[in-house]
Amino acid sequence: MSENETVEPEAPLSLDDILDDELLIAPEKAKKITSSDRLERAFLEIVEFRRTEGRLPSSQTREIAERKLGARLDGFLADEAKAEAVKHLDEFGLLAPPEAPASIDDLLEGDDLEDLLDDDSGILDVSDLPVIKRPESADSIAQRVKANDFEQFEPLFKAKHAELQNGTYSLKPFTGMDLIREGVFFVLNGVMCFVAEVGDDVDLVVGGKRTQKQRLRVVFENGTESGMYKQSLMTRMYEAQGQVLARTGHDASDILDADIESGHIYVLQSMSADPLIANIKDLHKIGFSTTSVEQRVKGASTSPTYLMAPVKIVADYRVYNVKASALENLLHRVFADVRLDLTQVDRNGRDYDPSEWFVVPRDVINQAVAMIMSGEITEYVYDQTTQRLVRAQP
Repeated sequence: MSENETVEPEAPLSLDDILDDELLIAPEKAKKITSSDRLERAFLEIVEFRRTEGRLPSSQTREIAERKLGARLDGFLADEAKAEAVKHLDEFGLLAPPEAPASIDDLLEGDDLEDLLDDDSGILDVSDLPVIKRPESADSIAQRVKANDFEQFEPLFKAKHAELQNGTYSLKPFTGMDLIREGVFFVLNGVMCFVAEVGDDVDLVVGGKRTQKQRLRVVFENGTESGMYKQSLMTRMYEAQGQVLARTGHDASDILDADIESGHIYVLQSMSADPLIANIKDLHKIGFSTTSVEQRVKGASTSPTYLMAPVKIVADYRVYNVKASALENLLHRVFADVRLDLTQVDRNGRDYDPSEWFVVPRDVINQAVAMIMSGEITEYVYDQTTQRLVRAQP
């Protein structure tokens, strides 16, 4: 710059210039993530698993990451609103409803019911929850199997549903292990179950420590059963916020005090070698006992009541809060037309006409018991020709 040159003073900065200075411009605030965004991201992780692995994630696997995705998918399938919100991202048809099973066997053998008690349906995302490690041995984890004698329990479930509907029973929150006793009904993950048996204490080593556990026989209304331990059922009930069936007007803690066992309705099959008896198809004795059925049938082979032969117990219905003898009489009335017409001779040479033997299929007897407990039986009669319970003509 020469000596004669002058320096023009800089124009003062305007307020707009100051505000436009990039040093003073605050960075844009990050866009707030909405619940809809989180929902879509959660579903896209499942879609990516399907794209990479070529299959759906399983909620039953031991692989933690996949199990979380599987439980998340179960949650979407269980919630129509959430499924609809991400439907536009479902390029593989993950949310399509499964085909209905063609039969009960298809239902029980399906993979979806492989472990009912570990079902996480309804939980959308468990990825942020800690994994609970249970120091149980492989021997202590019970698998669900098909209940071979489910026909003995089906009437009980039908009766309890009827009692829930008419208000005799109501659902109460599960409050602890003291409620897990023989004869109690629970609702776990939307499925009613029944504690049919409580085994003796067994000594186990869990996590290096010796402890005692009780094995249960838990029967589910879908025809399956599990031999889980008492502690395991308690854990599942807490996790799923299960409920217990209690007589209306009583607390859950009074569950069994409110239910008084009236006795047993039993069904027997004769093991007689007499061709006159052995060749009668569907011959059954329907009786009532206030003691155990096993105790009642002792000495059957010498009693004309049991056709002077050993018997096999094919059904044992425990009856609560009703007069079991009246229920027995009602069954006898329903099947009166097919009562066995046979005279036996006792050890003293006297004639005896057994009155509790009926020629009727076992499944029809089970159906009649269920209909008696639900109150429907008054509208039906037994048709000997079709061997079915049919609606009575007005």
